[in-house]
This record gives sequence, C-alpha cells and structure tokens, in this order.
Amino acid sequence: MTPLSQLLPGQFGKLASLNPERAVDQRLMALGLLPGMSLKLVRKAPLGDPLAIEFAGQVVSLRLAEAESLIVDVAADCPIQRPRPS
Repeated sequence: MTPLSQLLPGQFGKLASLNPERAVDQRLMALGLLPGMSLKLVRKAPLGDPLAIEFAGQVVSLRLAEAESLIVDVAADCPIQRPRPS
C-alpha cells in the first residue's frame, strides 16, 4: 500500500479506502471514485503540487496533502507505465 502522492506520472493503482467524514473524500465519491477502482496519476505540477489523477474517464486535480491521505494498492494486476525519458 502506497500513498497516492508517491505514484509516478503514468502509474496506476487501486484505491484502498476513502474516509467519508473528510469533505474531499466525499467530493471524490460524488465524482464516482470508490474503493477498489483503478486510477492513474496523470501528472504532477513542476513543484509537486497539485496532482492530476484519472479515473472513470475523467481527470481530477488534488492537492498534495489530499493525495497523501489516499492509499492505493499498486498491485500486479494494475498496469504500470514508467515515465518517458525527457
């Protein structure tokens, strides 16, 4: 299990859990992100904050602090793509 903030751009993971008492998690659930769903870290801003994640065909921006509290499972069945060299 890894914090979402630790994924590399292009890397996939499965969301382990959400805390329905946190406002940001409530918004993510309203957008359709639920535990067990695959998501992809699309990109990080140059200074690392914010992050863009993709799930269910949509891209959402999160603050680094919000992404640190979301735990994902980078399992063997999640496709992992390494970032392209610059």
